[in-house]
Amino acid sequence: MSHFPSTATNRMSPVNRRSALALGLAAWAGHGLAASGSGVVDETWTDTTRQRDVPVKVRWPVLSAGTVAQAARGQTVVLFSHGLGGTREGGAVWGEAWAAAGFVVVHVQHPGSDLPAVRAAAGVFTNREGLRSVAGAQQLQARLGDIRFVLDEMTRRHHSAEPGWANVKVQAVGMSGHSFGAHTTLGMAGQSYPGLVGVNEPRLAAFIALSPSVPVTGDATAAFAPLTRPVLCLTGTRDGDVVGNGATPERRMAVFTALPAGQKAQLLLQDADHMTFGGQTGRAAEIVPREPITRTLQARHHALVAAITTDWWRATLLGDAAATARLAHPQGLNAGDTWQQK
Repeated sequence: MSHFPSTATNRMSPVNRRSALALGLAAWAGHGLAASGSGVVDETWTDTTRQRDVPVKVRWPVLSAGTVAQAARGQTVVLFSHGLGGTREGGAVWGEAWAAAGFVVVHVQHPGSDLPAVRAAAGVFTNREGLRSVAGAQQLQARLGDIRFVLDEMTRRHHSAEPGWANVKVQAVGMSGHSFGAHTTLGMAGQSYPGLVGVNEPRLAAFIALSPSVPVTGDATAAFAPLTRPVLCLTGTRDGDVVGNGATPERRMAVFTALPAGQKAQLLLQDADHMTFGGQTGRAAEIVPREPITRTLQARHHALVAAITTDWWRATLLGDAAATARLAHPQGLNAGDTWQQK
């Protein structure tokens, strides 16, 4: 609880405080922000250079007494990249939490490795063959191109002072993703893959990889060597193979081990599976077989991931000392859950 000084010069009456807050909310509503709740907009952005349409979902921040001041300093953006066969609906649980904390959240859909592409491939191949057919190096390159285009488009909108975007910071952006989206995230951070050099995008300042995995071949330490910026990895003891590529919980945990030291962290959740980290509920989280214990723990796991990832963004993108302190000893871990930093 905050304690205000008792001197008369520092006092503001409850009425005046409410008036100041109302004025702040009204001012930021003019920038395309919702005064209550999160404004959510589905759009399709066209990359004319690549002749490619990129669907996005933009979550504008929830304005509150705590986030108006944050918005006044310029709104920070975080991006989310869905897994194989996903859409811009992916990561909804995380996006809602991050928007509530004052961040602009952009969920990016990747044509060619999204749900329509997987459905089309399934008509030709068996289920896992269809998934693997749209998960190769060509699609990873396309995804990296999507993220660079989204950063360029945000910059264009910012400089054009389009509603909402004029107040958005287009540098020091956060990048996150689940599964194939985690590969996309780490590729944007500079990870190299067999036959593919990572992007090492300078406009991105911090990263969250949900269900990542080390490369199938090659030296993982060498592949991750360029990742000198903050990276948070999240996985679970049941986070295994869903597309037939040999992923195991151990291979996913090995990403943290291979990362160079310095602002790196990992959350391992006991009995969390691959879909725990997709950030969706209901049918969208039931596309692969799951154990009853995982379903039972999902709500608690989602709340914990939302809290820790929000603190990660606040600590690494905003320099929030309180969030940094909370990350030193995260609250809410159960027996078997593990938090590591290096």
